[in-house]
Amino acid sequence: MVQSRKVLERIQPYSPGKPIWEVQKELGLNQVIKMASNENPIGPSSKALEAITKNLSTINRYPDAAALKLKEALADRISVKVDQLIVTNGADELITLISETFLEAGDEIIVPSPSFSEYDFGAHIMGAAVVPAKLGQNFEYDIEEILKAVTDRTKIVYLCSPNNPTGTYLPKQLFQELLERLPREILVVFDGAYAHYASAENYTDGIEYILSGYPVLVLQTFSKIYGLAGVRVGYGAAREDIIQRVLKVKEPFNVNVLAQAAATAAIYDEAHVDFSKKVNEQGRSQLYKAFSEMNVRYVESMSNFVLIKIDGNAKSFYEKLLAKGIIVRYGAIWGLPDYIRVSIGTYEENAAFIQAMSTILNERIEAI
Repeated sequence: MVQSRKVLERIQPYSPGKPIWEVQKELGLNQVIKMASNENPIGPSSKALEAITKNLSTINRYPDAAALKLKEALADRISVKVDQLIVTNGADELITLISETFLEAGDEIIVPSPSFSEYDFGAHIMGAAVVPAKLGQNFEYDIEEILKAVTDRTKIVYLCSPNNPTGTYLPKQLFQELLERLPREILVVFDGAYAHYASAENYTDGIEYILSGYPVLVLQTFSKIYGLAGVRVGYGAAREDIIQRVLKVKEPFNVNVLAQAAATAAIYDEAHVDFSKKVNEQGRSQLYKAFSEMNVRYVESMSNFVLIKIDGNAKSFYEKLLAKGIIVRYGAIWGLPDYIRVSIGTYEENAAFIQAMSTILNERIEAI
């Protein structure tokens, strides 16, 4: 038998939400609504679609390895230099590249708990240890927990804000305090995948701290508000010296021609971004109102999803929703077996979810 690396014994592959076609096939359903993967329910920017169509005839050529046009557009939009940017095949690839650049066996990373599992995956691949820093009772960030976890082996601190799967965020003043108290040789990775949805006055997307010279790498994606999850584009922004080291481990043609064109167009489609925010805010209010009326506990979110506490058997609740053609995420994958996470959809999708949830809750009451 061919032997693999020992570290693979500790690695669990990422578990994505079920795709619509799979649920239709498994359960024999004609109509299925996916509210599991925090995708943009209104779809991609029309400008992105036009750019894809325009570039279809060029796919016989390799893409620009430097993704220069996209980086120039990004530099213009977020006010950083082109040399302070790296473009990747989704944000997931960037997390792997960060791990390959900065981690060696025996190093440690600090990760909020619960949070996005790909941070752990990247560390384990390199033989590094993951040190969890528990969120507070209401899933708020506790910088004292993070600081307590720091050792002389700490190389990276990951901060997802708004945090997946809780929807909570790290206020600007706490982020700044954390940066001031952390040793400057520790890289702080600020995952702002959901930053566009955050509306709190004391929220920061982290970019300002790059400009101030802190060892911060801001991670962003085109998969969420831009609606380009299917073509996989992410990017990172950091000090030039940090980016140049990460570029050493990047594959040369990692982001395809169509993805680069779509992202470059989408970043300038302000109408699409604004409408996406509006739909999300209205949908979040729609869900909150329904949860309150059904006496269901939830975590207030700064993102495009809501974490919901299910009294009783949350796994059974998830399965019953699935049987009704509503795909959400069951919280056990984050160590939250009493929760489900629902992505905010269109008004009609939210209404269907609310109706299904209400029916299941009433069935429970009748069974008592």
